[in-house]
Amino acid sequence: MPPTPDAAAAGPGAPDRGRSDACPGALRLHTADDGALARIRVPGGLLTVRQALALADAAEELGDGELETTSRGNVQLRGLPSDCGRELGSRLRAAGLLPSDTHERVRNIVASPAAGLDGLGHADVQSWVRELDRRLCASGPAAQLSGKFLFALDDGRGDTAALDADVTLIATADGGALLRLGRAATARRVPPGQAVEHALAAAEEFLRALRATGTAAWHLREVPQLLDPGPEALPALPGATPAPGVLPGGLSVGLRFGRVGAAQWRTLAAAAADGLRLTPWRGVVLPGAPAERLPVLARAGFRTDPGSAWERASACTGLPGCAKSQADVRADAARALDAAAPGGLPVHWSGCERRCGHPAGEWVDVLATGQGYRVTRIGTSVEPPAAARPLSANVTTEQMAEAVAEARRTK
Repeated sequence: MPPTPDAAAAGPGAPDRGRSDACPGALRLHTADDGALARIRVPGGLLTVRQALALADAAEELGDGELETTSRGNVQLRGLPSDCGRELGSRLRAAGLLPSDTHERVRNIVASPAAGLDGLGHADVQSWVRELDRRLCASGPAAQLSGKFLFALDDGRGDTAALDADVTLIATADGGALLRLGRAATARRVPPGQAVEHALAAAEEFLRALRATGTAAWHLREVPQLLDPGPEALPALPGATPAPGVLPGGLSVGLRFGRVGAAQWRTLAAAAADGLRLTPWRGVVLPGAPAERLPVLARAGFRTDPGSAWERASACTGLPGCAKSQADVRADAARALDAAAPGGLPVHWSGCERRCGHPAGEWVDVLATGQGYRVTRIGTSVEPPAAARPLSANVTTEQMAEAVAEARRTK
């Protein structure tokens, strides 16, 4: 997970961004307790089978043999030697996963993963992904964006629009789109055929505003006063995500905490009929994959049951991979989830105050304290811990599962 927090500090004004953005990439590796970490951007989560297999090979031959998907549909490799950057970069370029060395960390794009499969959306956001990635890599100013800056392309169903990205496109029934900046309550209307152009222009406008005012910020939400959000009302953003199982046009599976071994990853690639779509919820959609493949994926360890407590559950790396962590949060979380009833709010386990990879919106924050965990219901208006609702409890590790179950079902 990232070495720096992605959350703005509580309080007025923009947080202090005087230090450089240390977000890792495919070429800028991050040193963790378990070796070097590489984060490979996968715009829209779109992978060909060949690219997926290239990542499995890299994980096995250069790293610890496992792959992680992130809350932005990217892929991380861990346990890498510190001097493997040149070899990894060569492999990624050969697979078409590194089109621009100068822009590789800013290619953060999420998109509705079920778009075009179930008839619910208004746009082919996969084509938007490819066009935005191409334009982004060709833009000189865009190279100055933070490695945390996020574009969300929503086909109108409201799934990725609920992620509070820096620039969000929401497709509309007339062929156009709404452009939302940060967490603004309103949006700009975009004519048909101009959605991607306007999204990139908004990011470049953000950079110009920072330079003009001498402001240091990584996210639009940190400086909402710098840009005009537009007058259009936003539609409802339900945040519905693909549940594991059979979809109208393919399959959907989940990864426990987004982490699988290379052999499992190859099983996933073998089931893909038309590529893979990594989701921001640590799942994978396989367009065109037949239903008979689902039992094979279940036996390989993927989550295929929609009625599970593991749905909308995530955790940071924790011990032993991260020295800042206060606990082996994934092991503790797995025990809690395996014994829990299905359903409830999203929940995220964090080993320290950075809360790496936490979800947006309303969720249950499970923070390791060194003596156990603090379980808190988090709201939607500001970032933790200032958004904590009254439901907050310090518990032992043994009490944590019950406290989390209660927090997830409390309304």
